[in-house]
Amino acid sequence: MYTRLRFIFFICIYGTLANAQYNTEFINYENTGRSISVNADYDVGSSGMQSAMMNKLLFGGHIDTKMKDQALNNMKGYNRLGINLNYDISTFFGKNKKYSWLVGFKNQEILNATYTKDFYQLMFYGNKPFLDKTANFSGTNINALRFQEVKVGVIMHRVDTSAKIGVSISFLKGEQLFYIKANKNSSLYTNADGTELIFQSNFNMALSDTASKKNVFSFNGYGASADIFFETPYKSKVGKGSVLTVNANNIGFIHWQNNSVQYSSDSTIKFDGYHINSILDIKDSTLQKLNADSAIRKVTNARHEDFNTNIPTNLVIINKIYFGKKVFSLNTGFRQIFHSNYKPYFFVEPEYKIFNKVTFNLHVGYGGYTRLNFGIGIVYNTKNWFVKLGSNSIQGYILPKTTYGQGVYFSVAKKFK
Repeated sequence: MYTRLRFIFFICIYGTLANAQYNTEFINYENTGRSISVNADYDVGSSGMQSAMMNKLLFGGHIDTKMKDQALNNMKGYNRLGINLNYDISTFFGKNKKYSWLVGFKNQEILNATYTKDFYQLMFYGNKPFLDKTANFSGTNINALRFQEVKVGVIMHRVDTSAKIGVSISFLKGEQLFYIKANKNSSLYTNADGTELIFQSNFNMALSDTASKKNVFSFNGYGASADIFFETPYKSKVGKGSVLTVNANNIGFIHWQNNSVQYSSDSTIKFDGYHINSILDIKDSTLQKLNADSAIRKVTNARHEDFNTNIPTNLVIINKIYFGKKVFSLNTGFRQIFHSNYKPYFFVEPEYKIFNKVTFNLHVGYGGYTRLNFGIGIVYNTKNWFVKLGSNSIQGYILPKTTYGQGVYFSVAKKFK
């Protein structure tokens, strides 16, 4: 039972995973120009679970009582969890001096979850802590999706002699969706001696086609999205020059086809007549033979139908100020991911050009899925090659037992002459 319960919460995590992390092709153009590139970024964070525990959940391993207790002691009434994994191959090309064309292929895997402290306790401790109490699930939700895209676009890099404007549109292929939301009054009551359970079932759930295989060739939905990019230099009273960058991407939706399934329930389910010490230790043969599908059909409104979902939209605003002869610069920025549980993220990035071809940067940010983030990055840029490697959440690798969140980003581009 424990395995099944944990699977419900992390089903899409396990299915998902076997410049900076901003999920955009346009921001690199200033350094790459016309080129072909491979890019990847990975970002995971939680406001409640430390990085060491997240790694166990994602990649496997034993979660001991000390680790569970530490996370529980740091949790609030509601907690966040998020995962973003993106990788793509893209190219900017063309011979026109004023603009370049963009073509790209990308895979995106996104999970957002909000969960109550009670829900966490039930998953990892069972219902023993709730004897003669009610565990509250209201507001708990999981939204996970995986999709691929084919992108075409253009960047105009000599607007008013120096500004840049980029736009692109993408065809999206929906591979997998898992969505569940526990509405108001969703709860589980366990009486004092564990002989009675009362589940207040008030939830909505949606799944992409459960019959098809879950791989990159699964075609369970289709949609479209757009990206918008703007960059312009301007004069400021501070420093030797400034550049403002605004980039919004993933503005779009996926239409899931009618082989998808939706469930909704607003019922009270009562189990009694069994002695249950913990919901994680149910061994009674009668319960083991319970037909789960029959139970679901009795208490939910299960139906096959098509529906639309918005994909998480990413907005990044960066202001760069140069000092000296462009050896040192300071980036200040803001990021928000709409249609998710991501909190507004503010960051500062000082950059220093160590050698003519190598730039080193630090990153400090607050918000997002976690609380406080620290990062580091390095860029190698020549006439023929551009390579970028770093992390905006390096603390999760250095102090995994006491910090939250980790990530990595990587880009390599071969420039065209």
